[in-house]
Amino acid sequence: MRFPKISRSLRQLTTHVLAIALGVVLMVSTLQVLPSQAEPAPTVTGSDTFDTSKLTVQRQSPATAAIGSTSFVTAAVNRVGTAVVRIDTERTITRRVDPFSEDPFFRRFFGDGFSQQMPSEQQLRGLGSGFIIDKSGLVLTNAHVVDKADKVTVRLKDGRTFEGKVKGIDEVTDLAVVKIEAGNDLPVAPLGSSTNVQVGDWAIAVGNPLGFDNTVTLGIVSTLKRSSAQVGISDKRLDFIQTDAAINPGNSGGPLLNGQGEVIGINTAIRPDAMGIGFAIPIDKAKAIAAQLQRDGKVAHPYLGVQMLTLTPDLAKENNTDPNSPIQIPEINGVFVMRVVPNSPAASAGIRRGDVILQVDGKAITTAEQLQNFVEDSRLGQVLQVKLQRGNQTQQLSIRTAELQNAS
Repeated sequence: MRFPKISRSLRQLTTHVLAIALGVVLMVSTLQVLPSQAEPAPTVTGSDTFDTSKLTVQRQSPATAAIGSTSFVTAAVNRVGTAVVRIDTERTITRRVDPFSEDPFFRRFFGDGFSQQMPSEQQLRGLGSGFIIDKSGLVLTNAHVVDKADKVTVRLKDGRTFEGKVKGIDEVTDLAVVKIEAGNDLPVAPLGSSTNVQVGDWAIAVGNPLGFDNTVTLGIVSTLKRSSAQVGISDKRLDFIQTDAAINPGNSGGPLLNGQGEVIGINTAIRPDAMGIGFAIPIDKAKAIAAQLQRDGKVAHPYLGVQMLTLTPDLAKENNTDPNSPIQIPEINGVFVMRVVPNSPAASAGIRRGDVILQVDGKAITTAEQLQNFVEDSRLGQVLQVKLQRGNQTQQLSIRTAELQNAS
């Protein structure tokens, strides 16, 4: 009667033993396949050898796989090579001598030697960047780098220095061309096209910020067609490339490169109240200006002679509801004339302060930047048909453009 119970017990014991044995086999197999995380990596010393097939290959991170073993930044900078230069300037300014220093009482009180210690001249030094655009020694840079300089010295990356002669300056676009005599086989920076630039593209700034020669910074193109008015440079006529590549004083005039090492812009401006925001002149604009500067030494810009503001219905309504407002403005979209420059084409045509420009040559105008670009693209002496609103009336005026004489 006890045999059935014994048989059942034996069967249960056998089942447990088989389960334990199977678990041990699986554990041993797993240990053979997966090495312990605490196990040290194999090393080779002297004549020791090991089987590389047993090593576990570490997977590349996405960033490492994208950049590769050689940085694209290195390749881009090497392509520009020695075409980026440093520009040092010197300028002597004359200071007015204090008339009190010539007064007998003043000289008796402070001594005759006091006035002799007051220098009447002061030398100012400047620093900027540039890049060679022609083998003959043409260097492109910013106008504010070399403007009013008595002496311009161009230093190449290999240490050679040459005296630079300013061939032409255009303050309106902040561009200048400098010529150096260094033979006819200088390195030339490859020029790309700013038309093909897109937001998010790589942006590489090369130059001499704060006197630190041959400095490279990396970022992206933050936005395109940032107007000079938005940047806070109202006396310029430019649509900038905005970048977060670090740009500092001394970078001015240096190239902004794309990922292939082509120049897409000229580093020009920074916002003192912001960090990580810089602006560059598109290279397509610079090419056209540089050709005119090389040929004529200047660039003729047409102008109307108005100070203007983009007007919206909300902005006009805010003004009109102010009891202290000196003028009522039409609640429409257009360009509000804030001031008319005396003896300007606009003044001669009868434009008045408070007018709202609506159209030019039949094309609707809704922003000040749009009107500025329209005028910039016109010809000198071209007659523009301007439709405007004055109070409750609409008028049509003809304005003949003239040459802008002073950027300021």
